[in-house]
Amino acid sequence: MAAVLCLALLALALLASVMFGSRPTSAGDVLRVVTGGGDAYTRTVIESRYPRTALGVLAGLCLAVAGTLMQGITRNPLAEPGLLGINAGASASIVAATAFLGASGQRETIWWALIGALVTGVVVHVVGTAGGGGGTVRLVLAGAVLSAVLAAFIQAVALSKPQVFDTYRYWVVGALGGRGFDAFWAVLPFAAVGLVLALLLAPGLNAMAMGDDKAASLGISPARVKGAGLLAATLLAAAATAAVGPIAFVGLAVPHLVRALVGADFRAQILLTSLAGPTLLLFADVIGRIVLRPQELMVGVVTAFVGAPALLFAVRRMRGAG
Repeated sequence: MAAVLCLALLALALLASVMFGSRPTSAGDVLRVVTGGGDAYTRTVIESRYPRTALGVLAGLCLAVAGTLMQGITRNPLAEPGLLGINAGASASIVAATAFLGASGQRETIWWALIGALVTGVVVHVVGTAGGGGGTVRLVLAGAVLSAVLAAFIQAVALSKPQVFDTYRYWVVGALGGRGFDAFWAVLPFAAVGLVLALLLAPGLNAMAMGDDKAASLGISPARVKGAGLLAATLLAAAATAAVGPIAFVGLAVPHLVRALVGADFRAQILLTSLAGPTLLLFADVIGRIVLRPQELMVGVVTAFVGAPALLFAVRRMRGAG
């Protein structure tokens, strides 16, 4: 039942994403264009919305599944992909490439963001698990420290070089618009590997939910599951951040909503977050296009407003559980 509901909402979000924009169009217009009809102007308008819709689906899926993995691995209901410093790493890489290597253009930005996000995730994982001690606490601290260092670097470079700041301030908000299918295809392989790995790890995460000792007695290696889970979360979050910029709260809010529907089974959680994440992000993007029409409110701003109540809800649940 939950899967049917999520599928229906996703279909509605997909329709809304190609219907609404600075120029309103109807469902009939969309149907005519999809079937090869419609006038040239309407066809151009609707087809221009296809890339942002595809990116919304991909980024929403990546962020939501990465959040589910992070919350499962750390057993922290407030965990999200930013915990690994992914956003800071991507941002720092773009700033450095723009300032010192003369990088420009969407394609270069995507690849530098992807490299920075992946490298940061790996460094946080290595530092956070060095010596085999510290558990998730050390991982969280490593992510926080590296994010703070990179944030200081970003501020120092961006404020001293105005042209870098202009590039950075547009990218850092997070938006689906202004990007083409090349961004989608560039990050799709990383997203696909991360999603497949997440699905394969679901049984191990279910076992770990009963405790590391219980998981070990069932033949599951907690260290391997955590390591592979962090790798999958890094790939997913890096793909999303590189494609559309850092978008907050999707990786936090969606796992909570899905967990309320299907319980603690990570197999069901990962499958449903793959549907619910794109739905939330696409609806947020549609809201951003409508509220200031003909101007546009970037989706990263909208998700912050949506995610804040989810954060408060999570804190209240933690207080009640304690």
